[in-house]
Amino acid sequence: MKYSLFFIVCLLLVAACSQGVKKDLTTGLTTSYNGFAIEEVLLVDSADQNLKTMQVPLASRFSVVLQGITNYQLKDDKAFPGLSMSVTDSKGNAIINEADLFASSEGYSAKDASVLRATVTVGSPMQSGQTYHCKVRVFDKQKADSEIVCEVDFTVQ
Repeated sequence: MKYSLFFIVCLLLVAACSQGVKKDLTTGLTTSYNGFAIEEVLLVDSADQNLKTMQVPLASRFSVVLQGITNYQLKDDKAFPGLSMSVTDSKGNAIINEADLFASSEGYSAKDASVLRATVTVGSPMQSGQTYHCKVRVFDKQKADSEIVCEVDFTVQ
């Protein structure tokens, strides 16, 4: 019994300190996470089909979809995610710079907050033949050190 309790406590500590890095070798998407647990991160086109390349057409959209996010610090049974998104050109100039797409949120159920999506519209001032850097950051407004950061480069066709 003594060892079982010790094992349970160890599992809880590991779950509370979830961190790691995932790399999608097909698209180059890198995801790092700390404090959260996450099942899956996908790059999809506007028809929700997995991207197989980061050559994206002008006048299209793609999304970073984060699924199975857990370990939010709940307040009144609600999760308070933040979602920032930036796209920069090769010189570091901001094309998109959103500090928190959920700034006006009054919270979500843990289930609703377990799947988040950030969508990039590929258009002006982006130009064909140019490469851009996309960064999506999910953070917990109730626990400052919990975050998920996804980064990927894409080239406009």
